[in-house]
Amino acid sequence: MKNNFFRKIVVFIRRKYRVLFKKYYRKKDIELLKDKNFVVVCDNCWAGAVYQWLERPYNSPFISVGFYGDCYIKLLSNFDYYMALPLKFITESKYKNRKITYPLALLGDIEVHFTHYKDEEEANTKWARRTARMLEETNRNNYIFMMSDAWYATEQNFKDFTALPLQNKISFSIHEYKHLNLKNHYQVLEIDKNFKDRVPNGVKLFKINFIYMNLYKWIKECLS
Repeated sequence: MKNNFFRKIVVFIRRKYRVLFKKYYRKKDIELLKDKNFVVVCDNCWAGAVYQWLERPYNSPFISVGFYGDCYIKLLSNFDYYMALPLKFITESKYKNRKITYPLALLGDIEVHFTHYKDEEEANTKWARRTARMLEETNRNNYIFMMSDAWYATEQNFKDFTALPLQNKISFSIHEYKHLNLKNHYQVLEIDKNFKDRVPNGVKLFKINFIYMNLYKWIKECLS
């Protein structure tokens, strides 16, 4: 209990320090990756925050969207096939606990939740434009694949994720899953009060992932 209290104090100080010196850290990360091109693929809003920090244009359609665990694993398992499909917009999700207040589409049998888009036209236009940018990067070893349980990914989903033949994978969960031998997996202890059974949303997750690892240094090492 005492150790947990001191951890919270240390984390609080580090977060405040990072906010205070945001310009310094951002400039350092931009310089670190100035000659590196990469694509971020993820199951929530985390990718957008990664690009925004570096002040880069989005060369990935995985911006402000969400995927449930089963859909995301299916997408990654046959990535080229699904990314070549057109979006088909629907009004009802197969995940009945999800209230749909945003554009929802299918890529084949996979649901894409456009959680931060105002209408179908915007979602379709930006998805197509950013997919085209992504495909300009033909070296799949320059792709970063992230997975979390923000969208209720299960233990089986994480097990399947680690088995996928993708070079650069990183994952975050409230569970350690040590028995799964996940590579580059981080158990998130700083849980939002509204997300006690999963990690926070992508933007908040990005803000705290520095506690666990040096993200941009890791990305550079992946691309070397």
